[in-house]
Amino acid sequence: MAYLRRLLRKVAMTMAERMEVDLPPRASKPPPSTREVGQLESWIETLYKCQPLSEEDAKRLCEKAKEILVDENNVKEVQAPVTICGDIHGQFHDLMELFDMAGKPPSTNYLFMGDYVDRGYFSVETVQLLVCLKVRYRDRVTILRGNHESRQITQVYGFYDECLRKYGNARVWTYFTDLFDFFPVTALVEGQVFCLHGGLSPSIETLDHVRALDRNQEVPHEGPMCDLLWSDPDDRTDISEQFCQANGLALISRAHQLVMEGYNWSHDRNVVTVFSAPNYCYRCGNQAAVVELDDNLDYTFLQFDPAPRINGTQVTRRLPDYFL
Repeated sequence: MAYLRRLLRKVAMTMAERMEVDLPPRASKPPPSTREVGQLESWIETLYKCQPLSEEDAKRLCEKAKEILVDENNVKEVQAPVTICGDIHGQFHDLMELFDMAGKPPSTNYLFMGDYVDRGYFSVETVQLLVCLKVRYRDRVTILRGNHESRQITQVYGFYDECLRKYGNARVWTYFTDLFDFFPVTALVEGQVFCLHGGLSPSIETLDHVRALDRNQEVPHEGPMCDLLWSDPDDRTDISEQFCQANGLALISRAHQLVMEGYNWSHDRNVVTVFSAPNYCYRCGNQAAVVELDDNLDYTFLQFDPAPRINGTQVTRRLPDYFL
């Protein structure tokens, strides 16, 4: 049915173009009602206690989020000031440290660059809270898709198993992995700072190429959408410089890679990598960071350390040689 709807939309647009008739813009979803606000705030209060939603509430949350995300562009326009965050990876208590340092929504405008699940112990609570904050404060929270917001990856690196353990079935995993298909893949702050999870693609020369992608699918194994979520900077600094010049950009902000100080410049400072999961996998010993962009797009890096260990949690798994 989803394929049929996409096909019908394409046919309708083609007919409109031939007739030189502009289709009316689709009305955006109205703001939540007083009752919906009360429900969302109750969910947020629960999630801030690191308590997962019921299965039925998780389903309703995903349905509400889809109604908002379906209207967002592949290149989500974001206003400054904004705080840009990298990978979180289910490290819920470290996300609370981040909020304690930089402020909670809606007082702080946030842009998260993906990888909310897997690796950490609290992927369920982490992704549910961020999606709930998105639905409640849609204009103050931007959530992009990372390479771990994927059916295949989450079946290997923890989110699927965590859902089975906490709910006794895979339905909540299905609700959220279906929702991941609706997440924008990139964002643009004030037309100058391009944000994404992975990196650039040889198939993409302009932001219009990104806007033209069909993102409502599982992350492909290859191609431009795969590159945006999976690629890392290589040694050719001219690639990012050319992309910035062609698109009027001042900076490319990305996540995806562990960097020991929480942020790292590359490509003659055309690219910055931001990683927001301190002591990644509970053993890497790295700091985490976020980037604060003010109204003038001047930046400040805020670094933070991991939250205190809860209940003396011990980690016995071997650290993987490669960090997805």
